[in-house]
This record gives sequence, structure tokens and C-alpha cells, in this order.
Amino acid sequence: MTTKLVTLESALQEVLGDRVRSVSVALGEITVVVAAAEYLSVMQSLRDHASLRFEQLLDLCGVDYESYGDGAWHGARFAVVSHLMSVTHNWRLRVRTFAPDDDLPVAPSVSDLWNSANWYEREAFDLFGILFEGHDDLRRILTDYGFIGHPFRKDFPVSGYVEMRYDPEQKRVIYQPVTIEPRENVPRVIREENYGVK
Repeated sequence: MTTKLVTLESALQEVLGDRVRSVSVALGEITVVVAAAEYLSVMQSLRDHASLRFEQLLDLCGVDYESYGDGAWHGARFAVVSHLMSVTHNWRLRVRTFAPDDDLPVAPSVSDLWNSANWYEREAFDLFGILFEGHDDLRRILTDYGFIGHPFRKDFPVSGYVEMRYDPEQKRVIYQPVTIEPRENVPRVIREENYGVK
């Protein structure tokens, strides 16, 4: 582990203390796992403490661990993963928190700490159904307002629930149940004795 990572890890232990569930280092990056109840206060400390100063939230996404590790995963199903960067100290950090309830995943919003979290949290809500408590405008951002479900969940059907098409008689777009017939994609094999021979 590089000197920079050792310095960052010791600063994280000093500032965050027992609010951190685990710290791991992989591929030159540190990942911190925190409880959902501590998530907002940890993120505030990461941004404001002078020895850390993570001024930028680079990314925030949802993760569905339902079939992670071919079913070997036994923890909470939904997680929120954030990537932070400190321009002051020139280091990066990954923060992961798990939603305590798989049926209704909720995590605190960090949009008041970093403006960039606004659309990232809306995307995680839209695609995974993770609710962000305290977000002032949590609505769909990539799918249609009438869309049913959350398409990045592992249990969402590949063909979806409804399809939309333009109806020339009604002169508008309509929704209808999916009519796609499931089929097997078996590649065709060319079996010619003289194929490619001149």
C-alpha cells in the first residue's frame, strides 16, 4: 500500500472512528462501509474535516446485490455507493452504505452536501427504487413518468411489463402489455463441404 493510502486510512480511522463498519483497500482505492444511520454524518465529516476535505462527489449509484456471487451474498440487498475526491489532498474514496430494508430501500440524501448528488440520487431512485430521505425533488429521470417498476433491479423482467407504440388510428402513443414472444437464440452454423474453397 502506498504512503498516500496509509495516510488516508489513518485519517479516516481518526476522524470517523467507530462510525465505520469496515475499511478495505483494493486496486489502489480505499472503500469505507458505513451504516445507513451514520451515512449522512460520515459524509458531512468527509467533506468538512480539514484532514480529509472531500470537496467533490464524482459519482453516486445504486447497487442490487440480489444475485451477487451466484447467490452466495447474504447481506442487505440494496446499497448506495459514492465516489469522492479531495482536490486539496489529491486522493479518492469510495463510500458504501446498505439500505436496512430490502422491501423499501431508503438512504439519507447527500444533495445538501454536494449539488452533484441531485441527479445521481434521482437516477438511483428511478433505476433501483432506492428512496433518498431529504431529497427535495425525487422523481424519475431516465424512464417515462408512467413507467412501472425499476429496470436495474435483478428481478425486473428483461422484456419489461409494458411496451409503447404509436397508434395511427388514435394519433398518439399508447401503452400495452408486452407482446414479445420469448425465443431461443441458437446460432446458425453453416455446414457446406466446399465453403471457402475455390
